[in-house]
Amino acid sequence: MILVVFENKEVGDILGNSNAPTFNHLAARYGTIGNYTAVSHPSLPNYLALISGSTHAIDSDCTDCVAKGSNLADTLQGSGKTWKAYLEGLPYVGFTGAASGRYGKEHDPFLYFPQNHTPSRLRRIVPLTRFLPDLTHRRLPTFSLVVPDLCHDTHDCDINVGDTWLARFIKPLLRGAAPRNSVVFVIFDEGTSDVGGGGKVFAIALGPLVRPHSRMVAATNHYGLLRTIELGLRLRLLGHSAGARAITGIWR
Repeated sequence: MILVVFENKEVGDILGNSNAPTFNHLAARYGTIGNYTAVSHPSLPNYLALISGSTHAIDSDCTDCVAKGSNLADTLQGSGKTWKAYLEGLPYVGFTGAASGRYGKEHDPFLYFPQNHTPSRLRRIVPLTRFLPDLTHRRLPTFSLVVPDLCHDTHDCDINVGDTWLARFIKPLLRGAAPRNSVVFVIFDEGTSDVGGGGKVFAIALGPLVRPHSRMVAATNHYGLLRTIELGLRLRLLGHSAGARAITGIWR
């Protein structure tokens, strides 16, 4: 499974926007999760929710705070599965600093868990430039978190910049380079409203497991996406994912 996270847009900022043709084409062609909300503000607690089922009472984009408890790195490795975080702008493998150019630590939730700072796990925190070689040589892990830099994720730049980035990134995945049993989720971390706790955001699912032109209409959120990932990979449910609504109605 591949999870791609963009930044800070409500669903209405994307759907129907002529500056977002790739987002809209993919939403129309694959599976749309139409009533999807973030769980908090600002970015970091939403990223933490996506991989651990909790915001850990963090309500800022702090870079020196710590999240305690289990996360997807624990459950994946405990089940004999693999993971990586592919981060655009990360200066080198295992970088733990607060920022570098257009990279910000607050967009890599794995670094907030102390158990992920072992040498073996830090080797799984890699620059995005590693993604295409891993894809081409069929070395993608079981779960991949992909985060564009602060411009390409639409945090600091216009929607059309993120749309162009997505078009370039998604092309090899949809041409068949990804595993046949894979799914790619494309979401935004939060919106600008407080609906659901963090705004009603754009969320879609792509790939061979997704029924074309499908739509989930029931409400779900980051915890529901985490539950979907956990159920799909047969992992232990973490935190609030245990009580969340999984993504349904879009699968073949």
